[in-house]
Amino acid sequence: MPSPMFVSTSSENPQRLTIDFKDDPQGSLGAQLINCDKGEPYEMFSPGFAQIGRLLEGDTVAQKAGVQVGDIIVAVNGSGFRRFAPDYDESKVTNISKNGNGSKENGNSCANDNAVMHMGQGEAYSALLTKIKTVKSGGDPPLVLSLERYTWDARVNSWPRFLEAREGDVPAAMKLLQDHEAWKSKILPIDLTRDGIQEVLRLKAVAEIDVDKTGEHPPTVYVNFAKLLVADGISSDDVIKCFIIFTEMLLARSKDPRFPKTNQFIDLTGLSMSSGFRVELMRRIYEVFEPNYPETLGKMVMFPVSTMLSTTAKTLLSFVNEKTQKKFILSSSLKEVCDELGWDQTEVEQCGGVTEFMHKHESAGAALILE
Repeated sequence: MPSPMFVSTSSENPQRLTIDFKDDPQGSLGAQLINCDKGEPYEMFSPGFAQIGRLLEGDTVAQKAGVQVGDIIVAVNGSGFRRFAPDYDESKVTNISKNGNGSKENGNSCANDNAVMHMGQGEAYSALLTKIKTVKSGGDPPLVLSLERYTWDARVNSWPRFLEAREGDVPAAMKLLQDHEAWKSKILPIDLTRDGIQEVLRLKAVAEIDVDKTGEHPPTVYVNFAKLLVADGISSDDVIKCFIIFTEMLLARSKDPRFPKTNQFIDLTGLSMSSGFRVELMRRIYEVFEPNYPETLGKMVMFPVSTMLSTTAKTLLSFVNEKTQKKFILSSSLKEVCDELGWDQTEVEQCGGVTEFMHKHESAGAALILE
């Protein structure tokens, strides 16, 4: 039976990854590093000065060790290269190193001194690269890199999004981030035993569609307005909390925690704009999503919406900021919807429509039903 409480899919506690070059002392890491020592505001919460920006293809050290985009180098052979001291609970840090790396029992552990670097702009990054080259040229002991991996909503990854949402205004972005953290501590965990939430999940009135395995198109949070209109015992608060649950789950699947994305699909099948378009619910969802998940929306698609009614819908959605409105797609064309969201139109049609297509691919919601 699933837990009766839904907790956040992100935290400030990192995972730790140790890479030992003993099997290939002169080997290349096989990754492109990002210099996080340029004195830019977005670097503020990065614990280190070098981040994995891209993995090179092939049988590289990074690929073998399980390195991922977004990982941050914090030490070289035990010497710390940190912007600030660790501010997490050490007991909650998970070692994800492969083949025993980082394990004291295996003999590959290289205790880090967690040293904080106080240097001029660019000097810490340069010193880190120099340290790596010096150790590699010596050969013995072999190079050991210590990295930390943070989830999508940890400050190191969320701060640049909040900063972008406030167009680089640091005080405004900081307030937005602090308000978000206060909101999240209040709203989560979510009690799944609430009757209204369970009804939304059973009806699949809020669900997911995640079919793109290439990573080109983000997964989609699906909302069926027709089911919400006829359901009894479901409040707007229940719908919003289910929306939060699916948003959290789908953002956690992002391959790059620095740029988590979801799409949103509003299913208006069988409804008219006058009877089925719940503007107040849309407003409340927006008021939750915009300040708490900034820069995570790929596209928001409403379907089916005729060309004539599209203008009316845009007027009703005038409370949405201009930047977000540019991500809206109101369409009556299934082909356009499938092209935008990365769905196979033939499969959607063979299923009998978008709703049936969702039922075929939705699985996460079923795991939340308490029976």
